[in-house]
Amino acid sequence: MSAKNKPDALDVSTLSFEAALKELEGIVARLEQGEVDLEDSIVLYERGQVLKAHCEKKLKDAESRLEKIVQGTGGAVRSEPAGIG
Repeated sequence: MSAKNKPDALDVSTLSFEAALKELEGIVARLEQGEVDLEDSIVLYERGQVLKAHCEKKLKDAESRLEKIVQGTGGAVRSEPAGIG
């Protein structure tokens, strides 16, 4: 991957959590191998940051949805930890 062919850092909004995580894991693996030149390492790191933020947002959204489900169960309004994280 060269800087000219870098993925659009803003184009992650359509990715599922699983797809974003898989791409992020691939980036981490490539960076850990240390066989990527400096410019490509920077591009990969930037993409990884965007993917990480996307994954964190997806997890936070899922946690909020779970809390709403718990609050609606049985008519009693209560909040319980969702157990994610």
